Amino acid sequence: MLYDLAIVLYDLAIHLAAPFSRKPRKMMKGHWVVYELLRQQVEKDARYIWFHAASLGEFEQGRPLIEKIRSEYPDYKILLTFFSPSGYEVRKNYRGADIVCYLPFDKQRNVKKFLDIANPCMAFFIKYEFWKNYLDELHKRRIPVYSLSSIFRRDQVFFKWYGGTYRHVLRDFDHLFVQNEASKRYLSKIGITRTTVVGDTRFDRVLQIREEAKELPLVEKFKNDSLTFVAGSSWGPDEDLFIEYFNNHPEMKLIIAPHVIDENHLVEIISKLKRPYVRYTRAGEKNVQKADCLLIDCFGLLSSIYRYGEIAYVGGGFGTGIHNTLEAAVYGIPVIFGPKYHKFMEAIQLLEAKAAYSIKDYAELEALLDKMLTDEAFLKETGANAGYYVTSNAGATDKVMRMINF
Repeated sequence: MLYDLAIVLYDLAIHLAAPFSRKPRKMMKGHWVVYELLRQQVEKDARYIWFHAASLGEFEQGRPLIEKIRSEYPDYKILLTFFSPSGYEVRKNYRGADIVCYLPFDKQRNVKKFLDIANPCMAFFIKYEFWKNYLDELHKRRIPVYSLSSIFRRDQVFFKWYGGTYRHVLRDFDHLFVQNEASKRYLSKIGITRTTVVGDTRFDRVLQIREEAKELPLVEKFKNDSLTFVAGSSWGPDEDLFIEYFNNHPEMKLIIAPHVIDENHLVEIISKLKRPYVRYTRAGEKNVQKADCLLIDCFGLLSSIYRYGEIAYVGGGFGTGIHNTLEAAVYGIPVIFGPKYHKFMEAIQLLEAKAAYSIKDYAELEALLDKMLTDEAFLKETGANAGYYVTSNAGATDKVMRMINF
């Protein structure tokens, strides 16, 4: 009852916020049309495999499995749902799925209506998705449901003395494909034994991204064989540090792909630069070669840009947490990030593998970069460690595929 009440209150909050905020408004519009969209697009005699992702990051984890199934079992249709507009709005035209829509709020009435129309033959909930009413109803209907790339920690509600209801939700899964042995141990202690450690499908995804990386002639001309420092998904506190180092080191070039690309933030970055720069959308063959800093003022290029760097910095570590370190590490280059990384298993493991370094202030960044710029063997070894870490942890998608009955 408390769970259902929480869902009702959350739904109400979204409705109240919708007139004043773009994100809730987009969510509401998506919810209004979801059932009609399903009625129009669901083919009655087709077999649908349902993938649910909270947002874009979770989708990227599920994507290798979606595309593997698409390739090896083309008779199945793919239904992809999102909870967040930041996932749906970016991937609503994703060609790897036959239907893409929002997931209606987890109310019992919505759940039955959604499943009656979609009628999936199996379902995958990616990482942290544990919607009680959906999982209960899938279990009642004997529709196989799997947790993909999930990870569990001791401080989660499932392992608290008051977490009995939530523990019951986990029993709805036919199998949980978890990222590490610790997750399996925690689940075993509460009686959840249908688990297999397969690793994280994101490793497969970043290897796929590397193979599909775009060639960027303007970036190539900008680099021009210079040692290049690529800062991805950066925020103000990150930029304060690496821009100061860049300003004092003419032997290196800098590419900045900030997390927030709005004019105010771009102007703020530019105000900190003391060496020639050019914005990517205003770059040409001539002015890009005269610049020492290339400011990426558009989306969709970062995963390809890392290939042009000798050193990567991943932002967010002075805020709520670092962004995607694997996108950089896959290219076999050292990765640097701020102090807030402890919730990210791959960041911890990169540090343990001596493939990455965490810094907490300018002095630490300066000492680290001085060493990387003067000790070529150290730079290469750290980068090689990063590349090996990614390739040695790949293969989760194939492990899952071998355990699913199609």
